[in-house]
Formats: sequence, structure tokens, C-alpha cells
Amino acid sequence: MRTSVVYVGLDVHKDSIAIATARGREPAAVLEVIRHDELSLMQVLDRIGPRERLRLCYEAGPTGFDLARRLNQWGYCCQVVAPSLVPTAPGNRVKTDRRDAARLAQFLRSGDLVEVRIPEAQTEAMRDLERARDDAKKAERVARHQLDKFLLRHGRSWSQGSKWTLKHWTWIRVQQFPEEMLRRVLQDYITTIEQATQRVERLEKDMAEMVDSWALKPLVVSLMALRGVRLVTAVILAAEIGDFARFASPRNLMSYLGLVPSEHSSGQRRSQGRITRAGNAHARRIVIEASWNYRFAPRASKAIQKRRGQVSAEVRAIAEKAEQRLSRRFHKLTQRGKKSQNVVTAVARELTGFVWAIAQSARPAAA
Repeated sequence: MRTSVVYVGLDVHKDSIAIATARGREPAAVLEVIRHDELSLMQVLDRIGPRERLRLCYEAGPTGFDLARRLNQWGYCCQVVAPSLVPTAPGNRVKTDRRDAARLAQFLRSGDLVEVRIPEAQTEAMRDLERARDDAKKAERVARHQLDKFLLRHGRSWSQGSKWTLKHWTWIRVQQFPEEMLRRVLQDYITTIEQATQRVERLEKDMAEMVDSWALKPLVVSLMALRGVRLVTAVILAAEIGDFARFASPRNLMSYLGLVPSEHSSGQRRSQGRITRAGNAHARRIVIEASWNYRFAPRASKAIQKRRGQVSAEVRAIAEKAEQRLSRRFHKLTQRGKKSQNVVTAVARELTGFVWAIAQSARPAAA
């Protein structure tokens, strides 16, 4: 007798997993809700049918990719799907774990789900490391903001150039307050910032050490040939995007980073708006930050020349072309009166294309 594929939707939470199946043309049916335990899950799956006949999926979320990795290692076919792209009926106002599991099983059967690429364990570990560095950087900014506002509340305002320079820090340390309580508050803020800065530096040092044993090191080195892309930026792009081969064209990568314009077209009308801001927000932000470097004249510094000396002639040519083109683009848009944020976003979109091109050139070496 011919056996058919059974589609299984899993609504995974920290403490529970709701399980639903879709067989043949029958409506999706909820089986049960179990505690989040892999042995219990396997026992239920084995009752559903042979492993080679099961197709499993669950939404990407805080529980990560470990469950999918283990299920695939044990012979199941499990994929993680993008939760924001799961079809939803506009009139549906009831949401439960059981309904979510049934919905996943139904749309997995119909092919309407978008799979999320499961990263290699090493790449995910590097992703956690660079995100920890990003968390530390945010904590440092918050601590600096708190100190700045504390000084402002007491009539101490800095107006002699950029903040957080050596000169600015010297000015902060010589501030005097009549009350001992205020002096202790000032010292506490200073200590907090120093500790946050040390944490950032420690994590950046860890990134520099760990990248040597990372399979994507050749990609990182190649991306560093671009202006505005140093070690931290290159590691973030490589870790967040992972396998560039899944993007058939630069525009696919731009769309993944949410850098393409939103659009609403109907009939003869076509209207474009802001960028979609879809996809990976962390990688999008880092590309936009790197794009600010193209406001300067296209002259490669000694540091950039040194980095380009470590890559192939093809990658070096792409980086040099990017430097010339993006600098001209930045100044051209600025002269047309465009807002600086719109200019840098447009440059970031084109920079993404050069990142994609370099990744294609570096792929054989990275493999």
C-alpha cells in the first residue's frame, strides 16, 4: 500500500509544544500539547508515522534552532519558518497554541511557508558573540547618556567639540560638586561607563581571536576590503547573513535586509514609500553605519590598502569600484538636496550589492 507524507506543525514554547498534523486532503487536526521534552516529542512523532514520511516545521523564535538540528540528526525532516510570513486571515481574532500548530501543518502542506536557513552551529555561536558585543555597546551608550544628563541637570554642559574624547573625559573628571552625594553619583557613573567600555573591548578582542578558527574567515577578510568595513562590521555581516549563496541576486539580499522601497500599486497607479525594514534589522543597521564612510573623498587610507593587500585581485577591484561609485553617489544625492538619512540609505542599498558581489567571489575560498 502506498504511504503518503504527513505534515506536522509544532508550536514550540519554552515549556510546551503543541502538535498538529495534516494528512492527504483532510483538514489539519490537533493531536495534543506536551511539555517541552525531546523524548516525549519523539514518542508522539513515532506514533504519527515513520520518520521518512514526516515533514515537520515550527516558527523561528526564542527557542532557537537546536530542536530542528536534533530532529534532522535523528532522521526527521524539520524546517524552521519565518513567523512574519505565515499567512493569516484578516478576520481571524482567535489565536491559541493549538490553532497555531494546525495552521503551520496546513500551510506546510500547501507550500505557503517561507523557510529560514538554519545556520551552522559555529556560525550561530559567532552570531551570539557579535550580538553580545552589540548589547555591550548599547549598555555603554545608555551609561554615557545617563552621565551626560546628570551633568546637564546640574548646569554642566560640554560645548568644546565631540563628546567622549580624551579632552571631554578630562573635563568630566575635574567637575566639582559641593555635596558628597553628588560626588559619589559622578564617580559611580564614571565607573559604570569604564566597565561597559572594557566589556566592549573584551568582546571585540574575543571576536578577533575566534574569527581565526571560523570557517567564514575568508569571507570576513574579503569584506574588510570595502571602505567602512572593518573586523567587527565584517564579522556581523558574515554571521548574520551566513550563506550568501541563497541569494540569487543582489536585489534578493537588499530585500532580505529591508533596504528596498515599499510599494503600493493598483491599476495604473504605482506608489513607492520608505524602505520595507523587513528581514534582518541588525545587519541592515550595520550596513547603514558603514555607508556613512562614503561621504568622504574616495582615497584609500593606509589601513584600507593593507587590508586590500590580503585579498584577491577580483575582490580588490570590486572594493575599489565601490569606493569610487558610492562616494560619487553620496555627493550627487547630497547636492540634489536629499536628506542625509535618505542619502545614506540609498548608498547602503548599493553597498549591499557590492557586499553580495564580494561574497560570490570569496565563496570558493570560504568553502
